[in-house]
Amino acid sequence: MSADDLFPAVEPFESGHLPVDSRHSIYWEQSGNPAGKTVVFLHGGPGAGAMPQHRQFFDPQAYRIVIFDQRGAGRSIPLGEITDNTTEHLIADMEALRQYLKIQRWMLFGGSWGSSLALAYAEKYPYRCIGLILRGIFLCRLHEIEWFLHGMGNFFPEAQKKFVEYLPPDERGNLLSNYYRRLTNADPEVHMPAAHAWSRYESSCSTLLPSTEVVAALTDPASSLGLARIEAHYFTNNLFMEEGMLLAHVGKLAGIPGVIVQGRYDIICPILSATELADVWPLADLRIVPDAGHSAVEPGIRTALVQATEQMKSKI
Repeated sequence: MSADDLFPAVEPFESGHLPVDSRHSIYWEQSGNPAGKTVVFLHGGPGAGAMPQHRQFFDPQAYRIVIFDQRGAGRSIPLGEITDNTTEHLIADMEALRQYLKIQRWMLFGGSWGSSLALAYAEKYPYRCIGLILRGIFLCRLHEIEWFLHGMGNFFPEAQKKFVEYLPPDERGNLLSNYYRRLTNADPEVHMPAAHAWSRYESSCSTLLPSTEVVAALTDPASSLGLARIEAHYFTNNLFMEEGMLLAHVGKLAGIPGVIVQGRYDIICPILSATELADVWPLADLRIVPDAGHSAVEPGIRTALVQATEQMKSKI
């Protein structure tokens, strides 16, 4: 991630692990200004985990920057754990963290699945939210899951071919089920190659132009298992949401300002979902980046996100 259009790197002034039940403990950190306006960063996937560079979307003089890794992801433990890992669990974890850090209200910043989680949380706890900045909108509908598994091959046929042909011919008729079976196998010799194939497929489709940096980040063994296993777990269970619920409940965001940053050529989360969301959320400002795909590290997306965090200072 280039530093040209981001804030300087900062280190956390506090971090730790918060036990949220008898099995899961989530990693959290705070950086920036302890007395600033609070923003919480919601990573994608589900299961991708956050990175230190994510702090750099925010002015450390103005924001109290809260970053955490969702259940089973990143530095949370145990890595890749899918037991008691649902959307409702993640929302409850956010509330537990908010209370633990003694935060009254916060701004939500999330991309891809992070945009989904931000919407789900805000629709349940609108009085806890002072604003939302969302990128690469994913509304958790069945056709969006099908698009991820099959439709992206219309634009990235080489990546789709490798994704499909990782499985033996007799298992290619149900990609999700057969990947999920491998990803949840206890043997690392079974689940790790499947995790690498899944993560390579997703990362190869994430940017408008090829990016070895993005592919390397998502296919790293330390992150690929959480991403692939948890993503397949959520997809298998329809993201643990009723079909269309995020759009149906947008009215609960009345009075909450938002910015939607969307790459014109986002293949993972096509632009239609962003426009559908903007159409029913009057206070949302849709900003289409004309020369970008899905990834937050693409230059146009980075710039638009930083502009959003700067402009939101006067609204929250």
